[in-house]
Amino acid sequence: MSSLFNDYQPGSFFDEMFSAPAAARGHYSGIMGSIGTLTPAEYATRQRTADAVFLRQGVTFTVYGDDQGTERIFPFDLMPRIIPHQEWERVESGLIQRITALNLFLNDVYHGQKIINDGIVPRELVESASHFRPEFMGVKVPHGIYIHICGTDLVRDGKGDYYVLEDNGRCPSGASYMLENRNAMKRTFPGLLQSLPVRPVDAYGSMLRETLAHLAPPSVIDPNIVVLTPGVFNSAYFEHCYLAKQMGVPIVEGRDLVVKNDRIFMRTTKGLQQVHVIYRRIDDDFLDPLVFRKDSLLGVPGLVKAYQNGHVALANSIGTGVADDKAVYALVPKMIKYYLDQDPILPNVTTYLGIDPKECEYILANLPNLVVKAVNESGGYGMLMGPHSTKEEQAEFAKRIAANPRNYIAQPVLQLSRHPVFQGDHFEGRHIDLRPYVLYGDRIQVVPGGLTRVALKKGSLVVNSSQGGGSKDTWVLWDDQE
Repeated sequence: MSSLFNDYQPGSFFDEMFSAPAAARGHYSGIMGSIGTLTPAEYATRQRTADAVFLRQGVTFTVYGDDQGTERIFPFDLMPRIIPHQEWERVESGLIQRITALNLFLNDVYHGQKIINDGIVPRELVESASHFRPEFMGVKVPHGIYIHICGTDLVRDGKGDYYVLEDNGRCPSGASYMLENRNAMKRTFPGLLQSLPVRPVDAYGSMLRETLAHLAPPSVIDPNIVVLTPGVFNSAYFEHCYLAKQMGVPIVEGRDLVVKNDRIFMRTTKGLQQVHVIYRRIDDDFLDPLVFRKDSLLGVPGLVKAYQNGHVALANSIGTGVADDKAVYALVPKMIKYYLDQDPILPNVTTYLGIDPKECEYILANLPNLVVKAVNESGGYGMLMGPHSTKEEQAEFAKRIAANPRNYIAQPVLQLSRHPVFQGDHFEGRHIDLRPYVLYGDRIQVVPGGLTRVALKKGSLVVNSSQGGGSKDTWVLWDDQE
């Protein structure tokens, strides 16, 4: 065993790389001969090289409300997370099952509402969701698909079992970091990826474009696709530009688009050019001031009517946020059973709903032992980590929950799996999750890997970059060479 890992302690958590001190799991044996034999100084040099790659490439994210400047380089840990083939097969099957059920649910919610009428999902839960769009009742969307790009967050518990933590079906972010992580690994360890049976992720840009092209009106053979961004001050603006470049399509802001005869046109130096598909990275509220927020300067007046009339396609569809709602998330296993007559391949984390009086009572009585989340917050905001909270924080959350129980859920604290992360001159365990990306066009495709997010702060369970988290490259192995 290399001195690089001699002092590494997996601890009492499920460790992705080590089954016991100095005992690497079988699917990590391939990299132990390359990375594991480096000295701490050599490894630190490689890590600095990777950091320099991110700096040169401008791989950044934005932290709102930060008085030290908003633009930051995305933290990257060089030690890859590896997933063996059989394990990935189950993950992939579970993700396909889940996005299928979620799309059936959304199509049902905006049309027949059978799942509501049959009493499986409470009407109140759906209609009180902040992202439910009654304006879209009865509106047909291309191919009946609402969620075309999904980022489903997965965690592993102390036994190594996978659980779905949440679904991101509106404007899931992070795919650009997944791609740049892989590029950084190729530059830092040239030849290593080629020597090991790692599945590529480089095709994501072409897969995404293929997914979007499938949504175009039937008569359009070569659709014009654009990425619609809120602009340079958005936290994911780097990603918007990056993915537009990967697909070879223009990136536009709302002011670059105009509506004529219920059709969308892009202003160009050669005049107006019709747009057939919009990959929008703007929330519903800001898409069209004629329908949603009247004060929005980010969207396009008339866009919704053009979409409703089938002259332009949107990915993801308007109204998908009702499936993003953390309270609705709790009922996805029931959706899978209802629509597919199957048990979930990937289970949910046990979830208590504030809207349910008995469960709300349980939440309030057990705040020190639970993770409490606001249903429409993201990025690690609006959260109470019960075991690490003060009595004052618990009292404040108790007031919030009592005032608006629909807005809160609670879950037990999972002992999230850990992975070695390089800290100066040695490795320490840090908690991780996984966000795989699922694309739904003419078929469902799961990118082999995803974004492994890391809670870089010691002991922290919050992996979001806005809360001090970073990421790792994720390697999925081929079947016949493990």
